[in-house]
Amino acid sequence: MANGTAALHVAALASGIGPGDVGVPSPLTFLASANGIAYTGADVDFVDVTSDTLCLDIDALADRCARRQAPKLVVAVDYAGVPCDLPRLYELAGAYGFTLLEDASHALGSEYRHQGRRYRCGGCGHAHMATLSFHPVKVITCGEGGMVLTNDDDLARRIRQLACHGVERERGRLTRDDGPWYHEMHELGFNYRITDFQAALGVSQMRRLEEWCRRRREIVRRYDDAFADLADAPPWPDHTSPAFHIYVLRLRGVWREHRHRFFERLLEAGISPQVHYIPVHTQPYYQARLGYAPGSFPIAEDTYSRCVSLPLYPSMSEADVSRVIDAVCAILSGAP
Repeated sequence: MANGTAALHVAALASGIGPGDVGVPSPLTFLASANGIAYTGADVDFVDVTSDTLCLDIDALADRCARRQAPKLVVAVDYAGVPCDLPRLYELAGAYGFTLLEDASHALGSEYRHQGRRYRCGGCGHAHMATLSFHPVKVITCGEGGMVLTNDDDLARRIRQLACHGVERERGRLTRDDGPWYHEMHELGFNYRITDFQAALGVSQMRRLEEWCRRRREIVRRYDDAFADLADAPPWPDHTSPAFHIYVLRLRGVWREHRHRFFERLLEAGISPQVHYIPVHTQPYYQARLGYAPGSFPIAEDTYSRCVSLPLYPSMSEADVSRVIDAVCAILSGAP
């Protein structure tokens, strides 16, 4: 796909969701996870995350399904590369009949274990579809790009058609056959294809995926050890091996009230932080349409209020990592 948002849009369409239906993403994600649902004309609702994973709260989702109209689509975001509890979500999908889409944009290279087996995020072992992003900041990049994955042949055929103007070329599905060149437009699709040279760049990088994920985990371990007494580290559930797309430090104590100063002091030290993410339900577009008030999803909102993402990429040298650690420790050890 041309980008990760295009992948989410096409996957949502392939699920059959549309006006009158409901799709549920996590509120703690980039806008595209929700927008892919909204593009179809369906209603967007949210379920909060859990503090121990920062991924979708499955108990809250189950409660929502039992009390209200069941969603047609659930978009489960592997936040920062930490896998959602996909086996439980897949079981819930079977019970309530919704399509489960794993937004694995952060999680290329992440793994989880279930019943003694190892599964890759994005492999659709416990999801109907999954999406990836190859944006420049992701684990693997094509400059820009995305992908939809599925083990369902019918879904794969529809996804390919939607990504290429709604064009059908398979002989048995055409209304007539004028020759080997002939094709038909069967629905209003999109020009969502990735370019060949971008795809070649991504394929060449895949050979280094394991090496880069390993390096990301090494840096995360160094950060975790250095900041253990100063702030809350990102989740790392026991049964998972995250790729760690981002390192999200959660401030505590007096610093949680002065995040802007922490952010500014990092910039003054020559270190570029970021914040991931402003909860989607607090955006004016969704507030105006859904009426969510502050406090609707307290864990997502609390995480946003005190989170800062630190530099994390595989080409960081040990000196680079030490410089980040020294700056963060010096700031957090002092007063705002």
